Amino acid sequence: MISFSQVTKRYPGGHEALSGANFAIEKGELVFLVGHSGAGKSTLLKLIAAIERPTSGVVSVSGQNVGRLSHHAVPYLRRNIGLVFQDHKLLFDRNVIENVLLPLDIAGFDRREALKRARAVIDKVGLLKREKANPVSLSGGEQQRLCIARALVSRPALLLADEPTGNLDAGYAADIMTMFRDFHQVGTTLVIATHDDRAIAALGGRTLRLDHGKIEAAA
Repeated sequence: MISFSQVTKRYPGGHEALSGANFAIEKGELVFLVGHSGAGKSTLLKLIAAIERPTSGVVSVSGQNVGRLSHHAVPYLRRNIGLVFQDHKLLFDRNVIENVLLPLDIAGFDRREALKRARAVIDKVGLLKREKANPVSLSGGEQQRLCIARALVSRPALLLADEPTGNLDAGYAADIMTMFRDFHQVGTTLVIATHDDRAIAALGGRTLRLDHGKIEAAA
């Protein structure tokens, strides 16, 4: 489903966030990205989602060279990808349920079915009583849970998550990982960057370790 062939990402100023990366992730796999802060985990996820483009090499997702996609084609790629990033990218002019409904509205879901799905996933992340709240009134952990609900509501084929439990207490972190496990069991491909050893132990899967932009080892 995902393959990197000699992928390097170099930013202005010469910083090389990823260097000569080679690996493949099969459809339905669960893969954890681990490594020190600044190792290249976030960059790797952004390359998969075409948020960043590689400096050299080929990033392929479902047979598409995402580094060569036109700007018009990128939204179609992301329709099948759930994104959970540390900066959330929430819409602060919309309330909780409107943020979660957005992917379903874009996909043209029937409004009644969309509301049913949205409320179910909001309930799963513990925000049902706050569905009318504006994101600015939520705590950091609540915003993280909202971001996760929005990523999961469309039941994507691929979920990319960057430190999804970083701002959550142990109870909510465990609940989120249970949700991820349930999605993986029905065939969703998961790629999760994390420092949370408990999550890795609970979900199993394969590990890709990064060290200063290089894939150090795979397990």
